[in-house]
Amino acid sequence: MSMEAQPALEPCMKVQRIPALTDMREQSLGHGSGLLIRVVPPELQSSGPLSRYGRDWMAFLFVKGRYSIKNQQKERRFIMANDKKLVEAITSMDVDFAQWYTDVVKKAELCDYASVKGCMVIKPAGYAIWENIQKELDKRFKETGVENVYMPMFIPEGLLQKEKDHVEGFAPEVAWVTHGGLEPLQERMCVRPTSETLFCDFYARDIQSYRDLPRLYNQWCSVVRWEKTTRPFLRSREFLWQEGHTAHATAQEAQERTEQMLNLYADFCEEVLAMPVVRGKKTDKEKFAGAEATYTIEALMHDGKALQSGTSHNFGDGFAKAFDIQFTDKDNTLKYVHQTSWGMTTRLIGAVIMVHGDDNGLVLPPRIAPVQVMVVPIQQKKEGILDKAFELRDRLTKSGCRVKVDDTDKSPGWKFSECEMRGIPLRVEIGPKDLEKDQAVLARRDTHEKIVVSLGELEAKVEETLNQIQKDMLERARAHRDAHTHEATEYQEFVKIINEKPGFVKAMWCGCRECEDKIKEDTGATSRCMPFKQERLSDKCVCCGKPAAKMVYWGRAY
Repeated sequence: MSMEAQPALEPCMKVQRIPALTDMREQSLGHGSGLLIRVVPPELQSSGPLSRYGRDWMAFLFVKGRYSIKNQQKERRFIMANDKKLVEAITSMDVDFAQWYTDVVKKAELCDYASVKGCMVIKPAGYAIWENIQKELDKRFKETGVENVYMPMFIPEGLLQKEKDHVEGFAPEVAWVTHGGLEPLQERMCVRPTSETLFCDFYARDIQSYRDLPRLYNQWCSVVRWEKTTRPFLRSREFLWQEGHTAHATAQEAQERTEQMLNLYADFCEEVLAMPVVRGKKTDKEKFAGAEATYTIEALMHDGKALQSGTSHNFGDGFAKAFDIQFTDKDNTLKYVHQTSWGMTTRLIGAVIMVHGDDNGLVLPPRIAPVQVMVVPIQQKKEGILDKAFELRDRLTKSGCRVKVDDTDKSPGWKFSECEMRGIPLRVEIGPKDLEKDQAVLARRDTHEKIVVSLGELEAKVEETLNQIQKDMLERARAHRDAHTHEATEYQEFVKIINEKPGFVKAMWCGCRECEDKIKEDTGATSRCMPFKQERLSDKCVCCGKPAAKMVYWGRAY
């Protein structure tokens, strides 16, 4: 109906509040937006249901005391705009990925900036994710025989300097304590950047015989590294982590433990975080200071940059010799122990954000989400709605889900946006019409798909859907990584790919430090790892053309 053909609105006598939109779950008239009403001309008031005019009729809008006429086709945009304020401030990841990341961290209330420069305040939503990471990892550690201990946070300077390569590697990042109260210390102490020296000092006194081995210890703590450039979760001056430290009688046992823990990390990332990783060995340039060999798992973020997500180090007997950690073996001879160290940090939270997040906010895999299911009552002031919502919560909790009910006075649209922002994997919507039909609506965070389910089948369907979300998120992340993994056999091709195509580049390497340095200087890319699954892409090094020794994953990284 054109504007000319519509009856005049001046003689309007009847005012009626607009009935529910096509889906009540889309309606949101709260937060001071005013009333949404329909004005009906007198000559049409007896013409039958207002709905006969469909979405082409005119709506009369009263908003904060101002009057205006809007076409009903704009109703939905107007209503939902009020509820999208929560996500409006998020920069699109395609526009500015770094700003998008910061926006999501803040809007999802994972952490905040602290008064201490370079440090962060981890808020309840962020710490709950870390608690789930901690719980799952701790369970897996203990299944391999690992026990938890705790070491002091201070390391005397003399102790730190016992292992030359180790102290040189960490010297630029160490924070020093020089006073105790008002008195200067006789020997300054560093705040632990890592605890190898403390464990070694302890093992030197604690291990005497082969009967004392192996020692399989882990500690959950914070460490301090004086980073120049910081970023929430990814790089901060203080961060939370776990560090495992083991001592073994033989080199073979130490190597087996090193690889075992790396594989444990990789399985955890893929099974719990839904984050595919590449497993491999670091080059000598990239290995841990003081280690004989370092092994790593490398993940690819949405912007094509790599993130080192966990490392496992074989120390051989280097630290044992520096700290004189000897034991009497079965043949009654003194021998040095062989050691390992392995760790994961709160940067995993940053990895989850950058692998799975979207322009609406956080997207959490169900196995790591603090809240797996949010029950959202629709028209909750109507009789029986809230009671049913809490009943569903109790049922799902008994079935093993982590569930909450959003019974705040916010509009449904606002609640939906908030659920999306916080990355809650599954939403259960229940309203008057649902109660009449003995059903609920499930809404997936990852795909936005909505599923109508009978209340009698709710527990089974929720479990099935959460498992499917977990699986689908891993497959999407793997597909993204594979689509952004390239190959190069010539140096010009290699440089072009690094500069123009974000992601991993697989290329052959001769093993020389000079080529590694040149690649970093020319492109900003570093060797990420020499994967366990080697491929023979060519016979020559991509950089110098000499005979190649290993295939390497290269890329720019966080």
